[in-house]
Amino acid sequence: DPGADASLCGMAATGASGTNAVRYGTMRPNVLNLRVVLPDGRLLHTAGPGRQPRKRAAGYDLTSLFVGSEGTLGFLTQATLRLHPLPEATAVTIASFPSVGAAVACTVQVLQAAVPVARIEFLDEVMADACSRFSGMGLPVAATLLLELHGSRRSLAEQQQQMEEIVQQNGGSSLAWAEGLEEREQLWSMRHNAWYAALALRPGCQGYSTDVCVPISRLPDVVVETKQDLQASSLTGPMVGHVGDGNFHCILVFNSQDPEEAQRIHAFTQRLGRRALAAGGTCTGEHGVGLGKRALLQEELGQEGLDTLRSIKAALDPHNLMNPGKVL
Repeated sequence: DPGADASLCGMAATGASGTNAVRYGTMRPNVLNLRVVLPDGRLLHTAGPGRQPRKRAAGYDLTSLFVGSEGTLGFLTQATLRLHPLPEATAVTIASFPSVGAAVACTVQVLQAAVPVARIEFLDEVMADACSRFSGMGLPVAATLLLELHGSRRSLAEQQQQMEEIVQQNGGSSLAWAEGLEEREQLWSMRHNAWYAALALRPGCQGYSTDVCVPISRLPDVVVETKQDLQASSLTGPMVGHVGDGNFHCILVFNSQDPEEAQRIHAFTQRLGRRALAAGGTCTGEHGVGLGKRALLQEELGQEGLDTLRSIKAALDPHNLMNPGKVL
């Protein structure tokens, strides 16, 4: 489920995911082969020309090496992807909760109960309000989960019952399920416009998206602590996330001409990254390291890990032509 302006090779280059990742996986397990132009101009097929096995054990996993490489090792020019069949039946619903903690705790319980949820997306009350006003949906101003189930018609009814019980246990609202294509697309269109909805909170300001991922068991604590940090820092940063796999974002909206506010943004993002690392997570679940998270990458991997990455970079790109300065 790429974002509105995402390309498939761009998604592969950053190791991105999207809303379906909790059920179908991120880009990494769904890429079977890549055609890459190496820095010296040679053409590489990472799994061999024309090959597309579902699994392989032949040599190093070159495909996974280039997925998430952020353009530092070569140009990704073609991707061979795994396909998943469309489900017989699909149902979508929205649940509102009394607090951010309750919404995220519900997510954890859904996963622990092994409900085969296809999408489970989180909006804090600020993001829910922004999306509601931007898309004209009339949502309550409350922490919100968007839930989608896939399966046969018979299995879907069982999943819906399980979901309703878990939502009620966490103080969530009663659920009304949308099964028609038009209504489902309207709900997901609201979610996909979250970036623009956040920017509309402060017209003329700039947006900066954070991106961390933590183990599911630590997700409620980390989300609540991050919410408290945002409020204490007096920042506009509505929260949204693919919480089914522990990944969430704060879309920080700030005046880039105000050095003091920009400094608070930087300090917050560094604290957020280190909070994720302290919880056993990663400083980036899908957006990549780029320039802004190079120090956090070293803290995450250690010096040995970073040295290994540099050795790979030097072997493939000895003249440092590909995205110089990024990641490393």
